[in-house]
Amino acid sequence: MIFKRILLITLSILGVFKSFAADVSIVTQGAVGDGLTLNTVAIQKAIDYCSQSGGGKVIFPAGNFLSGTLVLKDNVKLYLESNSILLGSTDIEDYKNLDPFTEGLGNDVGWALIVAVDAKNIAIEGSGVIDGQGSKLKAQHILKDTRPEGQRWGRRPFLIRIVRCEGVEVSGITLNYAAAWTSHYFQSRKIRISKVKIVSHGVAHNDGIDIDGCQDVQIKDCDIESGDDALCFKTTSSKMACRDIEVSGLRLKSNQGAIKMGTESMAPFENIKINNCYIYNTLNGGIKLLSVDGAHLRNVEIADITMMEVKTPILIRLGSRRSVFRKGQDSQQETGTLENIVIRNVKAKAAEVSQLKSPSGILITGVPGHYIKNLRLQDIEISLAGGGTVEHSRQVVPEAIDQYPEVKTFGPVVPAYGIWARHVEGLKLINITFKLSGNDQRPALVCEDGKNITLKGWNIPETKNAESVIRLEQVNGALISETKLNGVARNFVQTEKECRDIKILDHL
Repeated sequence: MIFKRILLITLSILGVFKSFAADVSIVTQGAVGDGLTLNTVAIQKAIDYCSQSGGGKVIFPAGNFLSGTLVLKDNVKLYLESNSILLGSTDIEDYKNLDPFTEGLGNDVGWALIVAVDAKNIAIEGSGVIDGQGSKLKAQHILKDTRPEGQRWGRRPFLIRIVRCEGVEVSGITLNYAAAWTSHYFQSRKIRISKVKIVSHGVAHNDGIDIDGCQDVQIKDCDIESGDDALCFKTTSSKMACRDIEVSGLRLKSNQGAIKMGTESMAPFENIKINNCYIYNTLNGGIKLLSVDGAHLRNVEIADITMMEVKTPILIRLGSRRSVFRKGQDSQQETGTLENIVIRNVKAKAAEVSQLKSPSGILITGVPGHYIKNLRLQDIEISLAGGGTVEHSRQVVPEAIDQYPEVKTFGPVVPAYGIWARHVEGLKLINITFKLSGNDQRPALVCEDGKNITLKGWNIPETKNAESVIRLEQVNGALISETKLNGVARNFVQTEKECRDIKILDHL
C-alpha cells in the first residue's frame, strides 16, 4: 500500500514536470528567416520561455536566421530542422564573452554565437546548419580594428561554447565557417557528440572540436574539415582534467593537426581512447601529443588510424613552456609528465612536401631531466618520400625547452627519416615498417639520451650510402631483435657518446 502511494506520488510529480515542458518555434517569438533581420532578442526569448517552462525544444524551421550571442539554458534543446540555417552576425559588437580566458598564443578569447554556462541537460540537434560567416565577419572587423592580425583575431567569436555544463548532446548538425574556434567545451561532464559535420576554414584558428578539461566524453562518427586543429584536447585551467574520453569513427582533414592533445596543457590528460579514424590532406601533424604547461599526459591509447598525405604523421613532446591561461585563477606549474601511452595499428602515407626539408615519420622528445616514459608504438607502417643526406643525418636539433611545441620548432631538418627520439625511457618500438620512394641517407632511427629502449620486428627498406641504419647516442640499455634489413649500410647499429648495455639479437 505504501509502495503504491509512493508510485502514484512519483508519477504525479513526473506528470507535473511534463506539463511544464514546452516546445516553441522561434518564429512564434518574432524571428524572421530572411537572412537580414537580427533575431538575437526573439531567439533568446524562445530559449528563456522554453527553459522557464520546464524545458523542451527551441525549433528553427526552414529559413536563414541571423543572430548574435545566444545563451542556452537548462533543459533546452536547440533543434534545427532541415533547410534551417542559424547565421552568425557579421557585426562583432553583437557578441558577448561570458567566460573570458587566454589561449595558447596569448590572445584574450571567449566570445561566441551559442554559449551555455553552468547549464544542465542541453542539446543542439537536427539536420540544419550553423554558419558563423567567419570571412565576412573578419572583413567587417578589420575595417575598425587596426591591430596586427595575430592580436585582433581573438576578439572574433567561436561558433559554440559550452562552459561548466553537465549533460550535453550535439548531433546531426553541420557547423560551418566559424570566425575563430568552431566548438569549445570547457570543464563540462557527460558530453555526447555524434554525426556532426564541420567545415570551418577561411580565417585563422578555425579549430574543429576543442575539448578543454572535460570528463565522460564520447565523440563518434563525425566528419571534420578545419583550417586549424581538427580534434584538439586542451586544459586551459589546472582545476579539471581531460579524463574518461572515447573517440571513434572520425574523418579528419586539417590545415594544422588532426588529433592533438595540447598545446594548452595545465591539468592532466588521462584515460583517453581514440580509434578507427581516417586522417587525410593534413598540413602539419596527424597525431600530436603535447604536454608543455605542467600537465600529466598518461594512460592514452590511440589505435586503428589511417593517414593519407599527412605532413609528419606523429609528434610527441614533453616540454617546459609553463604558460598560464586563466588570469588570476592559476599560477605557473612545474614541468609535467608524459607516460604510459600506446599508439598501435597505424598506417600512414606522409606527404612528399613537409615542414621539414626531408620528411620524417615520427618525432619524440622530452627535455633534459624530464623523460617521456613508457611510450609504446606497435604495428606502425609509414611511407615516406626520402631525400635525406648524410649531412642531414648529423643535424643537431634544438631543445627549444620553453617554445611553442610544433614540428617546425625542431626543424628545418631532423636526423632520422623514420623515428627521431630524445630524452626517453622505456620506449618500445614493436613491428615498425618504413617504406621509401627515394633514397634517404639518414638512419631509420636516431635515439639520443635514452634508457631501456626496445626495438622488435622492424622492417627497414633499402638505402644507399648511409652511415648507419640505427644510431644510438648516450643510450643506457637497448634490445634490438627480429629486424629485417634490406640493402646495405656501413653500420647496422652505430653507438656514440657512452652507450651501455646494447644487445642485438636475430638480425636478418
